[in-house]
Amino acid sequence: MADGGRERQGGIDGMIRESGQTTSPLDDALTAEDVAAFLRDHPDFLVHHPELIPHLVPPAVDRGQGVIDMQAFLLERLRGEVGRLSDQQRELIATTRANINNQNRVHAAALFLLDSGSLAQLIQAIGTDLAVLLDLDVAALAVESVPETVTPIDRARLRLLESGGVARLLGRRHVLLRSDIQGGTDLYGLETVRSDALVRLTLQPEAPPALLALGSREPDMFHPGQATELLQFLAHVVERCLRCWLVARDGPPP
Repeated sequence: MADGGRERQGGIDGMIRESGQTTSPLDDALTAEDVAAFLRDHPDFLVHHPELIPHLVPPAVDRGQGVIDMQAFLLERLRGEVGRLSDQQRELIATTRANINNQNRVHAAALFLLDSGSLAQLIQAIGTDLAVLLDLDVAALAVESVPETVTPIDRARLRLLESGGVARLLGRRHVLLRSDIQGGTDLYGLETVRSDALVRLTLQPEAPPALLALGSREPDMFHPGQATELLQFLAHVVERCLRCWLVARDGPPP
């Protein structure tokens, strides 16, 4: 027993020397506070000395079936880690499925817009059908001034902004995602829009500034930090459709 005690004492002394502490000849006793201080300074100690784990006794935890030992304690920790990883996996799968659904919706919307037989049908598709295809509440094509070639009926389906309105909303950005906004009458004619996505549209050089606006009643449907590749793809489709019909005037796009 004495030899074992000396061996353990030597191991602890090594620990203290490793931590940079020295013992005084007048005080060779190692206190629990010394060990606790060492472990706080070396939180990865058991990572480098895993062979000590079976010799440690965890705090007594009453589970209704007595006190658990270290093995049960570690097993419970592993189960918690597995549960956390399973939650992350489920969240990743759910996010992936949502992204695939959104991609399919955007592709279907793009094909629908490309099938428009006239400028009037295109404007109507953006103002009425696009929101349904994207599972949103409202979509709008907003311009700072309406070209003379657009009929009065089609003008009613557009959202007219004041001069400089696109720059006021977007600044130098091409895409703006807003969450938990209040109102939306200027863009949508609705006060219930709580989040939206605004995408700048680049048309002909002589065409007025324009943007595509997508709105939702849900505050967090759009928010900063979301990926915008699909939104920009959809905006490019709208741009190309508008360019074709504005150039073709009353004829079909080439």
